[in-house]
Amino acid sequence: MVAPDSLELRPERAPLIEIRGVERHYEMGGERISALAGVSFEIHSGEYVAIIGSSGSGKSTLMNILGCLDTPSSGSYHLRGHEVRSLSDDDLSDLRNREIGFIFQNFQLLPRATALDNVALPLVYRGVRLRERRALAARALERVGLGHRASHKPNELSGGQRQRVSIARALVAEPSLLLADEPTGNLDTQTGRDILELFDQLHQAGNTLVVVTHEPKIAARCPRAIRISDGRIVDDRRGQEAAQ
Repeated sequence: MVAPDSLELRPERAPLIEIRGVERHYEMGGERISALAGVSFEIHSGEYVAIIGSSGSGKSTLMNILGCLDTPSSGSYHLRGHEVRSLSDDDLSDLRNREIGFIFQNFQLLPRATALDNVALPLVYRGVRLRERRALAARALERVGLGHRASHKPNELSGGQRQRVSIARALVAEPSLLLADEPTGNLDTQTGRDILELFDQLHQAGNTLVVVTHEPKIAARCPRAIRISDGRIVDDRRGQEAAQ
């Protein structure tokens, strides 16, 4: 296996994400189903972007490709200079662990582990020693305002606190990209606002965020919104235009 860090990188001024003519299709019951049809865009380090679309629009397929959980049928996807389609499964797994922090709608926390141990999990796969990973996990929890809840298990936390633990876990390894899938979908309105305010703070601190959502109100908070429909990008707006 060739470790992604040993692969040739593009210059730093190159986009963090570069997608060119990406298509993804599946064979179902002898029929070819097209989920993505020629998607192209770039995202640079430090951007805060919403990918918005209704159910069946292709946004979930696109999210899986961005997260290196799936690969395109055709076209190219470069993440920090790595051509994803050319990587083996082991290299893809390593790339995900090093470059992407995932934030899920359903939190995806280990129920029997403390908040601290949940946050530290990505560092286990990196081979970080116990003392260091616990210190880094504690720092990440402090960053999301949950340092005082480090010893609590998920069932002892509110939904908003569980999502903050999920965000801390995504942050702990300092990835290039934070990828959030419907991050407020299981939260009440006020708690959802609190999480989005935390995203604003992370963006202001220089993190790159991509939020996949079906909600226009969430997309309107982002400086850039990419709208997808029927597997194609139909709109890509920046600044105040993103709210329209």
